[in-house]
Amino acid sequence: MAVYQDFREFLSKLEEEKQLLRIKEEVWPEPDLGAAGRAISNLGEQTPALLFENIAGYRDARIAMNVHGSWPNLAIALGMPKDTPLREQFHEFVRRYQTFPGEVEQRTSAPWQDQVIEKDINLFEIMPLFRLNRGDGGFYIDKACLVSRDPDDPLNDDVQNVGMYRLQVKGPNRIAIQPVPEHDVAVHLAHAEERNEDLPVVITLGNEPIIELVAAMPILYDQSEYRMAAAIQESPYPVIRTQKGLDVPWGAEFVLEGRILSRVREAEGPFGEFTGHYSGGRAMPVIEIDRVSHRTKPIFEHLYLGMPWTEVDFMVGVNTSAPLYVQLKRDFPEVVAVSALYTHGLVVIVSTKRRYGGFAKAVGMRVLSTPHGLGYAKVVIVVDETIDPFNLNQVMWAISTKFNPAGDLMVLPHLSIMPLDPGANPEGMSHKMVIDATTPVPPDKRGHYGQPLDSPQKADVWKVKLDSMIKELTA
Repeated sequence: MAVYQDFREFLSKLEEEKQLLRIKEEVWPEPDLGAAGRAISNLGEQTPALLFENIAGYRDARIAMNVHGSWPNLAIALGMPKDTPLREQFHEFVRRYQTFPGEVEQRTSAPWQDQVIEKDINLFEIMPLFRLNRGDGGFYIDKACLVSRDPDDPLNDDVQNVGMYRLQVKGPNRIAIQPVPEHDVAVHLAHAEERNEDLPVVITLGNEPIIELVAAMPILYDQSEYRMAAAIQESPYPVIRTQKGLDVPWGAEFVLEGRILSRVREAEGPFGEFTGHYSGGRAMPVIEIDRVSHRTKPIFEHLYLGMPWTEVDFMVGVNTSAPLYVQLKRDFPEVVAVSALYTHGLVVIVSTKRRYGGFAKAVGMRVLSTPHGLGYAKVVIVVDETIDPFNLNQVMWAISTKFNPAGDLMVLPHLSIMPLDPGANPEGMSHKMVIDATTPVPPDKRGHYGQPLDSPQKADVWKVKLDSMIKELTA
C-alpha cells in the first residue's frame, strides 16, 4: 500500500486523485472557513479536501480542511483505489488491525524542527486560529494528536497514548483540554495529579493521515497507537523522541510541547460538537506550552464539526467499527460485521448469526462493555448475518419486520456515557438499549418467519445487464 511520510505527501496524492480543491481567492477566517467546512459536508460522500491558500490577515498561511471528509479520501489514506466500497474498506481495515503490533522506527531529525520558538510563545501569532461555529467560546484546535505517558509506568511504550481531543486556546501559551474520563489521557492525568505532578504532553498538528485515524480509535489501553499505525499502513511508523521522552510523529507540521498543570481547572467551551449541539461550558484542565516547533510555511489543519454528517463522521467510522468487530468476534465468532458510523458510534449496528434464542441480546450487551461501548454506544441494533449493517435500508427493514418491542427491547438503566451527549441525565450517565432485530431461533419461537421472499430467477444477470446499459446511457 501507499505509505505517506508526511501530511504534504498525502495532500499531493489527494490532488493527483482529483480529491483536493485548492482555493486561491482571499477568504476571511470567519465566517468563510467554517462556512466552507459546513458547505462541503453538505455536498455528499465523495467530496474533496480543501486547501485555502490566501487567508486575510495572515501572510503565507495555508489551511487544510475536510482531509478525511469522504469515503474516497479514506480509501486513498489506506492506499486503496478511491472508489473502493465502504464494506471493503471496513474488512481491509479489520485485516490490518489484526496484524498488530507493527514496528516503530526511531529517527533523529524531522522537518518540523525547522523553526523552534522557546521564548515569548504566542499561539495567536504562530497559528491562523479561528472559530468554526458562531457560538464557539473561543479558538479551537480540533484535529491534533496529543501524546502522553503514564507517570506510573513511564518506560512502557505500549501505554504511551496518542489521542485526539478538543483543545481551546485560552492564552498566548495556554490551552484547555477536555479529557473525557473514558480516555487514556484522563488516566495519565489522574496518576500525575495523585503525585501532585504536571503531566508532560506533546500536541502535533498536520499529521500524515494514518496516525490521525488511529488516534481517534477506541483501542485497548495497552495497545500502542504507533504500533497500530504501523500495522494499518503495513510499514514501520517513524517517530522522533523528545527530551521528555515522548514520541512525536515524524511527518507533523506543528509540534507543541508542554505540561497539563496539576490540579488546575479553567472554564472551557462552549463548542459546536459532533452531536449537532453546543456542549456548554465546563471547568477543564489546562496545558501550558513551553516550546513550539514547526515546518517552514506550515500547513494548519482543521476539522469542521457540527450537525452530522461532517468530516469527523468519516474519520471515526471505519476505525471505530473495526476494533469493535475484533473485540466482539473474540467472544462471539458468529459476528459478521459491525457499523459504528453514526454520530461517533452512539448507535452501533451488529450483524451476526445466532447460536440460540436470546443470543443477539448477549452480543448487544457485550458491545456496551467494550472500550467504545463504555463511553459512547447508547443504542445497539443487532441484525441477522444476511443484513448489511452499512446499508440503512436493510437495517430499517430488519427493525420494521423482525423487532417486537414486547420481547426484543432491552433498556439498561444509568450507565456511563460521554459528557457531550446532550441527552445524558445527569451529565455523563444515560439509559442504554439493545434492539434485537434478528430472526428468532429455538427455543425462541415467536413470530412467523417461515416464508422469506427471495429474488426472481436471473435477477443477478439483469442487474449486470442494466448496470452496463445505464453506464452507456450516461457516458
